[in-house]
Amino acid sequence: MPEFGMFSVGAVAAAITAGAGGGAVAQVLVFVVVSVALIALVRPLAARSRRRQPEHTSGVEALKGKQAIVLERVDRHGGRIKLSGEVWSARSLDSGQTYEAGEEVDVVDIEGATAIVM
Repeated sequence: MPEFGMFSVGAVAAAITAGAGGGAVAQVLVFVVVSVALIALVRPLAARSRRRQPEHTSGVEALKGKQAIVLERVDRHGGRIKLSGEVWSARSLDSGQTYEAGEEVDVVDIEGATAIVM
């Protein structure tokens, strides 16, 4: 879609050529040359800029991969953890695994209001 912006600049350049008395052939040539030049110059710069921007996560996505402290025993049935300063319901990813109060766990997923930990 950004190419349409380049085409519009080419169209403006062609209109200026027409205003200056240029014929139809000159207008088409100016449109093509300006549009192609802008696409060739701007697209690589825009692509490089897009690659450089860090990904920002928010909401529950930002909590995945964080570490938490177990407040109440966590097992397959539930428990409580402290995650990013808040108390969350939690359950273990592996149904046979339990975590005791004070242990550090990793949050692997969030299902509703429950953190899945390991």
